[in-house]
Amino acid sequence: MELHDLSPIPGSVKKAKRKGQGIGSGNGKTAGRGHKGQKARSGGTKGPGFEGGQTKMTMRLPKRGFRNVFSIEYSLVNVGDLDRFEANSEVGPEELKKAGMMRKNSGLLKILGDGEIKKALTVKAHAFSKSAKEKIEAAGGKAEVI
Repeated sequence: MELHDLSPIPGSVKKAKRKGQGIGSGNGKTAGRGHKGQKARSGGTKGPGFEGGQTKMTMRLPKRGFRNVFSIEYSLVNVGDLDRFEANSEVGPEELKKAGMMRKNSGLLKILGDGEIKKALTVKAHAFSKSAKEKIEAAGGKAEVI
């Protein structure tokens, strides 16, 4: 069997009704929409949330939570995860993206203090937790804020 031999089961696919092909086609004039009324008009259907003028379900349900538009979202990486890099190397957002530790489209980077680091690294990030900065410097490295 080849790709060009494939066809749907007979009777499973109906031909589309061709609208506006004259009065003899059975679908001329009103094109199967009937006479007048909302559904006969172009764009005459309401959206999926419309409930006939009754208050929508989305408006009736209680609203929860709050989203601060001024909040800063960081990609988080722990100090213990930085131990995979070679000693005395520079580690920044680009290196972490290449290593798959940070998403490609993520913006800011914050280093957190979970885990241990034994190598001296120059770590460049947008923010550091206090414990992360202490651990990097205790291992002989540098924590630089971008």
